[in-house]
This record gives sequence, structure tokens and C-alpha cells, in this order.
Amino acid sequence: LSRKILRYKDTVEDREFIKKLVKGVNKSVSEIDALLNSIAPERPIVDIARMDRMVLRIGAYELLYEPQTPPKVIINEAIELAKAFGGDNSSKFINGVLGTLLKNRDEGVSP
Repeated sequence: LSRKILRYKDTVEDREFIKKLVKGVNKSVSEIDALLNSIAPERPIVDIARMDRMVLRIGAYELLYEPQTPPKVIINEAIELAKAFGGDNSSKFINGVLGTLLKNRDEGVSP
């Protein structure tokens, strides 16, 4: 992680947030994956393209554990990452899954 941050030091501003995010996702990956699988059972997390899987995990982590970040910002950033690095339908899929996660979270629905 430190090596990657150093490699992109000219384009990375908030290094501490990146470290917190990566460590948080790694720590919570089992819980996040179970939640994502319950939202989109027809597309198990292990079958989702690697980049889409990473974007979903980061977005889900932020929605669940970063309450100071507005949910719309989290979802919009995830959509932009999907458009930049994912497949043709990645942004729509990620928008749908994270939107459902947010709705479930706000309604107190558990997986």
C-alpha cells in the first residue's frame, strides 16, 4: 500500500484516507461480500469482474462505515470509477447494487 501511494504521490492527496479505506475494506471483506451477495444473488461476488468487485467493496465499506461522507458522493464516485475502469455495464450495475444497499441501510433492512 505504501509503495503504491508513493508511486502515485503526485496525484494522491489524502493518503491517510486511502490507508484507512484499504485497511477497512480488507478487515470487513467477508461481511461486505455477504451483504453484496444478498443484494445481487444472481451475480455472486466471486463471479464479478475484479475491478467491479473492488469498486463495490469500497463503496459498500464507505456506505456502512464512513457516515461523514454523503451517500450520494460515495455512489457517484463509485459510478465514475466503474465508468473509467470497468466494463460497459459496470456503472449501471454498481449504481443499482450500492443504491439498494443504501436503501436497505436507511430502512434498517439486514441481509
